[in-house]
Amino acid sequence: MSNKEKYIKMIMTHIERLGNSFEIELHPDEKGYIGRECPNPECEGYFKIVLGTGLKGTAKCYCPYCGYSGDQSEFFTKDQIEFATSKVIREFTDALVKDLKSLEFDNKSKESFGIGLSLKVEPGKPYPIHHYRERELETFIECPECTLKYSVYGLFAFCPDCGQHNSIQILQKNLEIAEKMVELANSVEDSLKEKLVENALEDCISAFDGFGREICKINAEKSSSPEKVWRIHFQNLNSVRDNINDYFGIDITQNLSDDEWNNAEICFQKRHLLAHKMGIIDKDYVKKTGVPPSMIGHKITVTLEDIKSLIPIIEKLANSIKSSLDDLTQ
Repeated sequence: MSNKEKYIKMIMTHIERLGNSFEIELHPDEKGYIGRECPNPECEGYFKIVLGTGLKGTAKCYCPYCGYSGDQSEFFTKDQIEFATSKVIREFTDALVKDLKSLEFDNKSKESFGIGLSLKVEPGKPYPIHHYRERELETFIECPECTLKYSVYGLFAFCPDCGQHNSIQILQKNLEIAEKMVELANSVEDSLKEKLVENALEDCISAFDGFGREICKINAEKSSSPEKVWRIHFQNLNSVRDNINDYFGIDITQNLSDDEWNNAEICFQKRHLLAHKMGIIDKDYVKKTGVPPSMIGHKITVTLEDIKSLIPIIEKLANSIKSSLDDLTQ
């Protein structure tokens, strides 16, 4: 080692102590969630997870919005990276200032009119740290497959740990709420009871519609016409049956009896009248359900039994659709 190298090593002791790597601690929010960001430039979706929940050991990370998967280290947010960068620069500049201060000297002249030399380091303000807060999100979810707790914008998402989509989980939660509405209807007066039962019917079918659209969207590339699949609505059972069969080659009725299918179809038709005809029976309802034409102009009746029978049928349909789509290859 040359004298010059020895001298440099002697005056850069603080920088050397920093080592070749830094550990920067990221702090979760008040609920224990820490931010993540999709590295896919076409997505860059922000979400949060609770560290310590979910899969144990090293696992890939999945974007809950677009499904992109990669190493966990790819999913740091821009704010987290900027925070970590500012911490490293602060540590380095502080160490550099300390090393430079070790070079300070003050040589006063020994003669009355001589010249003295001195060196003094003025550090100035420390490098600013980029502080940030994790964002507020809309939906908090616990994955039933791997138990990861995560939070997203919107409702439907892939689990960031195991990649399982939560469409069935969200549908199930909405059906459970409909069941509670039915239970509540048993304990209220008739006018409110009627409204609760009608709302429960609409909520069941809206939940199925949301599930269906989402499950088709994430599996669109497996279909014969991805653009058309994105436009499928799940509020008309016959239309759903035909579209799923045409675009995916799947028979959604395969796990249902004829009675179950007919009961579900009638409930879907009742919901259509409630949503578009104020619940008044028309010719189209007569044609599709087989009720007597004399019922035209009358108001339909939605019963507790309608909802109780519809919920397990929707669950069967949803599970059949999901498992069949999962089995398809692109």
